[in-house]
Amino acid sequence: MSHPETTDDALAALVRPDRYPLSSAYDPRWLVGLDMGPNPLWLLEDLCHDLDLRPGMRVLDLGAGRGATSVFLARELGVEVVAADLWVDPADVTAVLDAAGVADRVRAVRAEAHSLPFEPASFDAVVCIDAFEYFGTSEHYLPHLTRLLVPGGRLGVATPALRREVRDLGAVPPHVAACVGWEALAWHTPEWWRFHWEVTGLVTDVVARLKHGGWDDWLRWQRAVAALGPVGADADREAAHASEAAAAVVPDGAGADAVLTMLEADGGELLSFTLLSARTPV
Repeated sequence: MSHPETTDDALAALVRPDRYPLSSAYDPRWLVGLDMGPNPLWLLEDLCHDLDLRPGMRVLDLGAGRGATSVFLARELGVEVVAADLWVDPADVTAVLDAAGVADRVRAVRAEAHSLPFEPASFDAVVCIDAFEYFGTSEHYLPHLTRLLVPGGRLGVATPALRREVRDLGAVPPHVAACVGWEALAWHTPEWWRFHWEVTGLVTDVVARLKHGGWDDWLRWQRAVAALGPVGADADREAAHASEAAAAVVPDGAGADAVLTMLEADGGELLSFTLLSARTPV
């Protein structure tokens, strides 16, 4: 894939109705303006093929960021959504929801992933797009989520992946380490995730797959982010580094240019996404 010459080229590369018909109806400039990670609508649209979400379901959008995925869930799937995020002011998310015409179906809350303020069996599904790597690798986390689901509830995750485990590689690859450092230890293969969930006995029907074309999708997204300049996640990182706690979550140097350099150096050899889904027992 050649390097886009203009901002318009980079944005046009994000409209792909052949692969992502629902996501392609959204203005790519609007979506990049809400950037907090690789194209969340592409990840969500792909993941939804495994989730069987139906209108009227209650869905927790965990790590919802500025609300793009919550807009998509409400508008395209007709579900009722709670958009939960720690770092984004719920008032800012609500403004996005209002502008998108879905504020009557989505409620924004501030919540930390380990202290979710919801009663057991509150949701028919939990969806987490590009955030699970920050908290979900612990053996203790899956029980925390499954208690929130009704019997037969759906759980869906899209998270960055390496095609080989760091343990097998012997170290974080240099081009990845230069961007995110040790955080790549949480970028696991589908096989790792499948075992991690299946062995607990807490979920059934586990599907874990490498996203087809994941590296290319990520590269297209990052070129658009870089072309548009310091919007979205970069602005959030500047604010987040003001607090010691956020500095542990948002790695130094992981701005748009650093991520783009990492992706181009990788050339599709290792970087992609794991799409993971399961159900709670009936």
